[in-house]
Amino acid sequence: MRSTVWRRRGRTSAVVSALGALLLLGGAVAPAATADTMRDREWYLDRMQAPAMWKVSTGKGITVALLDTGVIPSVPELTGKVLKGKNFVEPERGAHKDKDGHGTAMAMLIAGNGVNDQGVKGLAPDARILPLTVFGSSKESGTNSIPALVEAIRYAADSEAKIINMSLGFEYYMLDDKERKLLQDAVDYAIEHGKLLLAATGNRGDKENDPSYPAASLGVAGIGAIDKTLTVTKYSVSGPQVALAAPGENIPILCGGGMAGYCDSGGTSQATAIASASAALIWSMHPDWTGNQVLRVLMDTAGKPTEGKVPSRYLGYGTVRPRITVLGGKVDPGPADVNPLVAARASASPSPSVSASASPSEDPKPSASPAAKDDDGQGGTDTTVWIVVGAVAAVIVVGGAVLLVRRRSTGSTF
Repeated sequence: MRSTVWRRRGRTSAVVSALGALLLLGGAVAPAATADTMRDREWYLDRMQAPAMWKVSTGKGITVALLDTGVIPSVPELTGKVLKGKNFVEPERGAHKDKDGHGTAMAMLIAGNGVNDQGVKGLAPDARILPLTVFGSSKESGTNSIPALVEAIRYAADSEAKIINMSLGFEYYMLDDKERKLLQDAVDYAIEHGKLLLAATGNRGDKENDPSYPAASLGVAGIGAIDKTLTVTKYSVSGPQVALAAPGENIPILCGGGMAGYCDSGGTSQATAIASASAALIWSMHPDWTGNQVLRVLMDTAGKPTEGKVPSRYLGYGTVRPRITVLGGKVDPGPADVNPLVAARASASPSPSVSASASPSEDPKPSASPAAKDDDGQGGTDTTVWIVVGAVAAVIVVGGAVLLVRRRSTGSTF
């Protein structure tokens, strides 16, 4: 797809994409609503009861490995939060460069400090980010990212990071059986080391509904997106790989593409980052838990779909609600060494090894998208620029060979 930039009512909007089969699952661009501060635009924080949760947990002591395009540590929201990391495609560049800006944006959604309400506030503002670059800065270096992804997962498994955030996906047809096996082996290795892996399910559910990896890898929590009405967004890819849903629509992020300011964005990338931050809030309170236990609690406390069976192919086990645990809910984390997604797949299939990989789905979205109970929905698709006067601005140069699918997302309450 091509990159385009246009102006609408005095605001700059951008839809960024590049050739390739690897998706950085953000969203496209749409007009921004008027708000006094950046914090006012982060509607999902209040609806998730973030201020109340921050009195109890801020994600302190938790490191999130961000497998992405790199992270720029000098943006004000991330000062002192970004570790050295590693670049698995272009080692000489390091992990502190981000030609596209996608990784930096995801890091801010997880751990941004808000900069006096004029910058992006992350849901887990005291978490730390371990940037692991799995995409190159040129077309040539960005075409073979599957080996880099596999290597990065194993590196994260051996690191201090507890959560592995993968706001990305490879279309199923771009991996052969050997590559899927290598990816699954890396996922298994990380789970055995107590890590929690989350990945975006994809933003093409309104056009085609094919699974992507690593969301479709057994044991990884695939994250879908819902909107403010608690309804799954039309573009959020559905299927058995969907484990949970999180806020995605109208999510403010730092703009990439050489534009100073912030964009109204959406997508399953954003939903994945917010789900990872939710896990960080819980894990910070229970540092002795494993990734399996944090995942089980996220699934058990999720806002369940209002209709149909659970897990739903659109919302999985429901929308993440960290407040249930953080604000005093009594939860049973279950066994430390049993991944609940692997266990669920095994109980549903007589041959779990065969069903470890997802295949293309022909199942269409219903005319009325499923909704979640309570106040927990989110989504993702477009990106609109806010030029914030007197606020934090940053310029990130666009580029790369990664296929970026940016779509608008809206989220709902928790």
